[in-house]
Amino acid sequence: MSTVTEITTEVDFNHQTSHLPPTALLVLYFHTPWAAPCAQMSTVLSTLASSYPVQNPPTISFLSLNAEDLPDISESYDVTAVPFLVLIRDSKTLETVSGSDASKVRDAVERNAGKSGNTGKAGLPPALEATPRKEEQSNGTSGGATKDLSGYAPTSSDPTTAPEMSSEAPAKEELHERLSQLVKAAPVMLFMKGTPSGPQCGFSRQLVSLLRQKEVKYGFFNILADDEVRQGLKEFADWPTFPQLWVGGELVGGLDIVKEELNNDPDFFHDYAATKGKGGPTAPEAQNQAAAASA
Repeated sequence: MSTVTEITTEVDFNHQTSHLPPTALLVLYFHTPWAAPCAQMSTVLSTLASSYPVQNPPTISFLSLNAEDLPDISESYDVTAVPFLVLIRDSKTLETVSGSDASKVRDAVERNAGKSGNTGKAGLPPALEATPRKEEQSNGTSGGATKDLSGYAPTSSDPTTAPEMSSEAPAKEELHERLSQLVKAAPVMLFMKGTPSGPQCGFSRQLVSLLRQKEVKYGFFNILADDEVRQGLKEFADWPTFPQLWVGGELVGGLDIVKEELNNDPDFFHDYAATKGKGGPTAPEAQNQAAAASA
């Protein structure tokens, strides 16, 4: 059975792809370790790959790439979000699938490679089935049934948990106040992995390149240097991934959303161009200002 090969270097990638016959289907799977949907998609893709027998010469090949570790390859296939699949034959892109919809992935592979030996459906993990439990009456007795605690009254021996629970609220409020200042530290704020001069992920590097191309004057914050900001901003923004771009204190989104905004409005950053004298401070100064705003 076929397997998904993890690619860790560009040399490995070039070696694997150069040895495929032109008639073979190449399935490229881009992922990142921090994106939860990728874990599910990795399982789906491994199961799907196992349903195709190994042949010589090969007729299908599954390659898995960390989009952040191999940014040049990711950029060459225009990867802006993960999970992301690219189906290729004879160096030509046949189809792309963005997101974690397992049925779309299976359909795309089968449409371009033909169904596997298990009629295709075995390429996906079986659907989970849940059977409701029958209600059982219980008056606080043991035996596995739900206990009725409506008549329970606390005693002096019970632990006092209220002070511990209430102490979390002020800390959370302080963090949110800090974040509300950080996102407004400059009219255009980029929360990224690394710095503009040394991005630590491919998506951050692409967004920095895009802002420079548009001559946007912006501030930045390296979320790798402050885990409290990194974790807190996910909840504060209701946006689980980085980089994040904020304009005027409002979240725009990640790389894919910014690209979409520019496609809809090429002048999206017009008011924040460096030549206009607006926008945020230069990147190094913005880091200092952001830190001061959070102090």
